[in-house]
Amino acid sequence: MKALHFRGHISRILSATVLLSLSGCSLFKEGTPQIPKLASAETLYNNGIDALRTRRYTLAAAEFEVLQQNYPYSGYVANAQLMEGYAYYLKGQYPEAVQQLNRFISLHPTSSDEAYAYYLRALCFYEQIADVQRDQQGTVEAMEALGEVITRFPQSKYAQDAELKVDLCRDHLAGKEMLIGRFYQRERNYEAAINRYQHVVQDFQTTNHVPEALERMVEVYLDLGLTDQARKSGIVLGYNYPGSKWYRFAYDDLKRYKLLSGNFPAPGKAVTAQASQPVAPDKKTSSPTDAGHAPAPHAMTQPQAQSAPAPQH
Repeated sequence: MKALHFRGHISRILSATVLLSLSGCSLFKEGTPQIPKLASAETLYNNGIDALRTRRYTLAAAEFEVLQQNYPYSGYVANAQLMEGYAYYLKGQYPEAVQQLNRFISLHPTSSDEAYAYYLRALCFYEQIADVQRDQQGTVEAMEALGEVITRFPQSKYAQDAELKVDLCRDHLAGKEMLIGRFYQRERNYEAAINRYQHVVQDFQTTNHVPEALERMVEVYLDLGLTDQARKSGIVLGYNYPGSKWYRFAYDDLKRYKLLSGNFPAPGKAVTAQASQPVAPDKKTSSPTDAGHAPAPHAMTQPQAQSAPAPQH
């Protein structure tokens, strides 16, 4: 009887163990995280385009990056690289945009979007130009990048805007020189001031700062008692910018010092072509305006459900 009772007890324990084991298997199966299926390259690309169009730039960059990491041979990769750079540009993450655009340029040197990639890269530098009171290394980098667009793609639609922006960069650098020159002038460090003003007149002739630079040179030369140099600077100013307020200031100063002569045109009057005094190289009369944000890449205008090109091996 005891043996029967013992065997019955063992049987109940084994049954309970089996049930517990089956239950544990079921719990383990239900608690296992399910890995979501990765979307196709086409879906990821279209998701990125949708995010760009709705200004969700962080999401757009993430979608394009996932596509590149998981489908390196997809026909969408090149566009995804360019679009990721564009998303970073729109978000104001310029270093990240430059890095991505450099990647596109190095991997796709014969792409039809190469000119746009160089242009967008240049705009990333351009957008980071600092105020004239700060270091202007960024302005120099922007000029170099814009110059590369002009040199490499002179017939492209981006070259003209790049030229306008180069002019603005030059004007910015001239403004920095004027800021430093005015500081030296206030500190009565006249030699350093003259050097800055002469740099503007000689190397930034197409900028809006040249008339002021010439007028400041008249002021400094008068303070130093160098009347001949003052008169020469005033004559150049009068013959090139007779309608400028800076010429009126210089004219009044020279008049007060009794240094005027027949070589000086009256302020506001244009100089005739028969003038005997040589005229310095003319400056541009039009002031270029910023063209604003970069246009969207060409791929943004394409149908989103397009078939992928053949994989590139």
